[in-house]
Amino acid sequence: MNDNVTILGRVGADPKRSETANGVAVVNFRVASPQRRFDSKTQTWIETGTNWYNVSAFRQLADHVKASLHQGDGVIVTGKLKLREWENAERKGMSADIDAETIGHDLRWGASAFAKASRPSAAVHDSPAVDVDLVTGEVLGAEPDAEVDDADSQHASSTEPAMAHVGGQWSTED
Repeated sequence: MNDNVTILGRVGADPKRSETANGVAVVNFRVASPQRRFDSKTQTWIETGTNWYNVSAFRQLADHVKASLHQGDGVIVTGKLKLREWENAERKGMSADIDAETIGHDLRWGASAFAKASRPSAAVHDSPAVDVDLVTGEVLGAEPDAEVDDADSQHASSTEPAMAHVGGQWSTED
């Protein structure tokens, strides 16, 4: 079975990064997707169980996932579902594995800051590539007072306040 699926859930533990025998980056983590239904008689939501998925991401997506996701984060994952039977000495079961094509934060549950990764070639984009530390979001190799000539940054007006995440809340910087 190899179907494309999209799931919503929470990251079960911090993603673990490794490499294949050929040196390809891979990140693995689990996602809990709680199932519930609305009971019209009691006017409440009833939890009916949780589906667990093993998610794998490769190459650049793997590095971005490692830098961006943490245990408990709400996520949306789209990829190829593979159901795999397993057995050990004590029991057997079925595993739901997803080979991820795209992964993002579920913004219903919080805010997320995006740091655009640099492009491999300046020919792809008119502006020079900018290296960004995927963990901190810091622009690498830029002089502190250097001007950034990036078409993407020109959408922000200099009169707009900058946003900052302070004490668990998003607010404008003064």
